[in-house]
Amino acid sequence: MQRRSLMIASLPGYTEEIGGWLWCLEDVRGSLLTALSGIDQGMLDAKVDERQTIGSLLYHIAMVEADWLYEEVLVKEWDVEIKSLFPLNISAEDRTLSHIEGQSLEEHIHRLNRVREVLLSSFQSMDLTDWRKPRVLEEYDVTPEWVIYHLIEHESHHRGQIFHLLKRLQIAEQ
Repeated sequence: MQRRSLMIASLPGYTEEIGGWLWCLEDVRGSLLTALSGIDQGMLDAKVDERQTIGSLLYHIAMVEADWLYEEVLVKEWDVEIKSLFPLNISAEDRTLSHIEGQSLEEHIHRLNRVREVLLSSFQSMDLTDWRKPRVLEEYDVTPEWVIYHLIEHESHHRGQIFHLLKRLQIAEQ
C-alpha cells in the first residue's frame, strides 16, 4: 500500500489561511470532475426516480457559486460574461431545480471553470481583514470566509448526489 499524505495546503498567491480554504474548495471540485470524466450525454440528461439530472446539478452548482460571489462577497452586479452562462433560472416555478438537458459535459465544465476562475481571482487580493469583514445585506450579514465554507458544503452535498446518480446509472447500464 502506498503511503499517502493527508494535509491541506494553501493555494499559491493567497494569504495562507484564505489559500487553505480555497484549496478545500478546489479539492471538492477536483474529485467531482474526476468522477465525471468520460460520462456520456445520456448520463448527463437521465432522470432517476424523476429527480434532477446530473446536468441540472452541475448548472445549479455553478450558478449558486456565482450568486454567492457577486451578491454576498463582491456585492455588485454580475459580470456580463458570467451572467450569459446562465440563460435559465436556477429553479422552476415549483422550486425544483431547472431541468437542464442537451448541454454537453464540456459546456458544464466550461461554466464551472469560468465561475471558479472569477471567484479565485476575486480572492487573490483579499487580506484577512476583508476575509472576515461582514457584508451587511438586507436579510443578513455574511463574511467571505463563511461564503467559502458554505460553497464547500454546498458543492460537497451535490457532489454526493451526483456520485449516487452515477452509480445508479452505471448499474442500470450493466
